[in-house]
This record gives sequence, structure tokens and C-alpha cells, in this order.
Amino acid sequence: MTTADRPSAPSLPAGLVGRKVAGYRLESEIGRGGMAVVYRAKDLRLGRTVAVKLLAPELARNEVFRQRFMLESEAAAAIDHPHIIPVFQAGEHDGILFIAMRYVEGGDLRSLINRGGPFAVERTTRLALQIASALDAAHDHDLVHRDVKPGNVLVAAGTDSEHPEHLYLADFGLTKKSLSLSGLTSVGQIVGTLDYAAPEQISGRPLDGRCDQYSLGCVVFEMLAGAPPFRRESDLALLWAHLNDPPPALDEHRTDLPSAVAAVVARALAKTPEQRYASCLQFVAELRAASAPAPVRWGGEGPPTQVVPAAVPGRTAVPEPPAWAAPAVHPPLW
Repeated sequence: MTTADRPSAPSLPAGLVGRKVAGYRLESEIGRGGMAVVYRAKDLRLGRTVAVKLLAPELARNEVFRQRFMLESEAAAAIDHPHIIPVFQAGEHDGILFIAMRYVEGGDLRSLINRGGPFAVERTTRLALQIASALDAAHDHDLVHRDVKPGNVLVAAGTDSEHPEHLYLADFGLTKKSLSLSGLTSVGQIVGTLDYAAPEQISGRPLDGRCDQYSLGCVVFEMLAGAPPFRRESDLALLWAHLNDPPPALDEHRTDLPSAVAAVVARALAKTPEQRYASCLQFVAELRAASAPAPVRWGGEGPPTQVVPAAVPGRTAVPEPPAWAAPAVHPPLW
């Protein structure tokens, strides 16, 4: 796909700092993408700081997209989950669609990876668990995100040393399905980055939560390897890779990782949804189990030995506890 083949970019709202939009005073621009611009703003009714996302005006003029945007924003706002960004209001003001949501001080997962990646598997699992729980909660409400990527995961300060980061999944209202159904994209075109797009999104097949699992698998791969699984010179080559090329072996990028970890991530990146895990949380549970050290058994004589539990097809093996952790049974005292 050449630049000439692409539709012209939407005209995003600009120069609005200081303006009032639906009860919010825009204070500074904090982000800009292909379809929207985000401002730090003041809620004039409650006096709190919020983030306000303004969509390109031509999106509001498309009635199909407008209706789907409102429905999906309302659906996302109705989900009360600690790792889904709270949406305070979604609507239209002077011909521009907007979303007002919690303002998160701390950046996003993209900047976190750029600063400190690749991550240890323990940190990766801890972060992925938060994203997975948000996605499964959305899927339970029949809401598929379709654009899971590090830039859509906001990072706030955690609660303690064991949970130093608190993640929020954002951007449920502006989805690829909304854009394609409204005719705002050409046939076969995907809006946004292609690094995390599931094969069924590219081929136009029906989507469910397993396409988000594929995208999460790409994000997990990047957290562990420092780059997404597929890097190509052109969009067309990248699309082809998602559709046809096997994912690179993760343990070739990280020789310190157990091969079982690479196998778990590879399954989440399977080309067909049926070959992936039943849920995002199951994917992360398998990842955690694969990265856990083998338990040690010691009966008091000789050196301790590692116990490798037998694998059960379709199930994660549960390690046996060490002998010293077994229940103690004492004879009666009388």
C-alpha cells in the first residue's frame, strides 16, 4: 500500500487550548493520533482534572460511526473494573465527538517499554495480568477492544512495592469495527498500528475476544523481547507476516527464558482463534505457570532434588508442595 493509496488523513481539532468543550476547559494537549487529539482539561462542574479526547470532525458527520461510537463508549463506561479507564462522559459538542475520562499521570506502556524494556518475566506477567483482567471483563460484556497496544495502556503509580504500576486499558469507543462499518476505511485497510493486529482482523473475518488475546500476545512478546513479534519494511509485508508467517521463537531473543514461556506466547499468537487460549486470563495463568521455578523436594538425606510434575494434556501441571510444607499430624496429648 503506497501513500497515494491511503485516504486523506482526518483534520484533527487544533488550537483549542483555553476553549470550553461541554463543561471542560482544555488546558494543554497531551497526545495526538490518527483520529483524535487528547487534552488535559478541567471539569468546571466538579473542579477535577480530566482527559478529554476530541475526534476528527468528519467522524461526527458520519451517522453510522457516530451511533456506534456513542453505543460503545456507553458500554465501556458501564464496566466498573479497576483496570479499565473510567469514562465520565461521551457526547458531541459543536459538531465534534468527545470523551471525558480519568486523567492518568504517568504515561503509557509504550513509554514504559521504551525506558526499561525488555522486562523480566515476573514483571511482564504482573503487567499482563492487569491487561488480561480488563479484556476479559470487557468480553463478558460483549465488548471487543480490537486495538490493544502499548499506547492504549495507561500507567499510573501502584499501591505498594509489590504492585508498583497500576494499568488502565483505554480507547474502547474508537474501534476499527466502528470505522469500517461506517465506510470511513477502504476495504482491507486497518486504522492504527499494524504491529498488534490479529490475522482475523486483517482478513475481515468475524471477531471475538480472541483477537484481543492475539494482540495481548504481541504486547507480551514485546515486553519480553523489546520489539513486537513481526517487524517488516512495509505495511503489506507486515500484514502478510501476521497472516502467514510463524511468530519468531521468543527464546531466541531471550536465552534466559524457559522454553515453556516461549511455547505459551506462541499459542496466544496462533493464526486461528480456535488454537489460542479460552480467555486472556488463562493465557497469563499459563505464562505464570511456565515461568515458575520447579519445586524442590528434600527429605533430609542427600541434596534437595527438583520435582518436575508430569504434564497433563490441556492442563497446566500443578507443582507438588515441598515435604516440609505438608500438614503436621500430632498424636493426642491425652
